Amino acid sequence: MPLTLEEREQFLLEPHIGSLAVTGEDGRAPLQVPIWYKYVPGGTLWITTKATSRKARLIRAAGRFSLLVERLQPTIRYVSVEGPVTAEVGNEDYLREMASRYVAPERLEAYIAYLKKEGEQTVFRLKAEHWTSADLGPA
Repeated sequence: MPLTLEEREQFLLEPHIGSLAVTGEDGRAPLQVPIWYKYVPGGTLWITTKATSRKARLIRAAGRFSLLVERLQPTIRYVSVEGPVTAEVGNEDYLREMASRYVAPERLEAYIAYLKKEGEQTVFRLKAEHWTSADLGPA
């Protein structure tokens, strides 16, 4: 059964791992990788990634990506969004906001220090144009 807008938004507010997909280059298969994300009610979500990564290059070239978020328990549920993106330089505030959703508090500072050593990060904001969702649990 498809999810309502409210159910989709509530699901995306939870800290699941997403699967990002973006068009590949030169006839290669699309790049598909697990990623952390943050959803902003109203249809926008954002991710961070190293500015010089293949993922960042492909997203810039395509100008869009899709993200699938799923869970298996207590029921199989998923939400997929696809749409155009904008990019901006990521700063420590963005890194901290994202990492605090997924990293244990006692490891947060070490993780932020690691990211800062990795180099400049880019924040990509996706505006959801296309949604697909379902909950395969009992009716």
